[in-house]
Amino acid sequence: MQIVLAFCYNFWNKDVKSYTNYIYNSTLITGSFSRSAINYMAGCKTAMSNIIISCVVCLTLLVITPLFKYTPNAILASIIISAVLGLVDYEAMILIWKTDKFDFIACMGAFLGVIFSSIEIGLLVAVCISFAKIFLQVTRPRIVVLGKIPRTTVYRNMEQYTEATKVPGVLIVRVDSAIYFSNSNYIKERYRSFLPSYN
Repeated sequence: MQIVLAFCYNFWNKDVKSYTNYIYNSTLITGSFSRSAINYMAGCKTAMSNIIISCVVCLTLLVITPLFKYTPNAILASIIISAVLGLVDYEAMILIWKTDKFDFIACMGAFLGVIFSSIEIGLLVAVCISFAKIFLQVTRPRIVVLGKIPRTTVYRNMEQYTEATKVPGVLIVRVDSAIYFSNSNYIKERYRSFLPSYN
């Protein structure tokens, strides 16, 4: 009886709600992460996979459950971990590292917070790191010197475009942020640091 009730509860919470959301064009806001991992690793593309998985779960609960009675929790945990490992996108983490180191720090902070504490702590760590990044970008914006691209009227960052040349007697600078009272002194210091090379 408990097995049938567990199946009915699982079927109602995951599958019936999923199809109801599909009919009314809404979104399911919660679900089993391990089941999503299994769907992803199996290559499931449509919601029909939920019906098939429900039937398999029902057969497993009714027929094979007695075999799992003496299975240690460590083995069950290893099955879930092996399914979830496929959801970790290493290429995206490498791309984040190459693109923006601060975003990578936020990513790793969230990952380590979830691993060693809880989801809430991991989320809190990532949000705090993101706020620190925004604060640093506002108070210390990126400032680049622009040079003229030959035979055009276009000015570009001289560090990225090696063919860009200085305009004699003119310093052209781009600030990649709005100018506030909190960053005005920093911008002034950066302008002064560029001046000796133009005199």
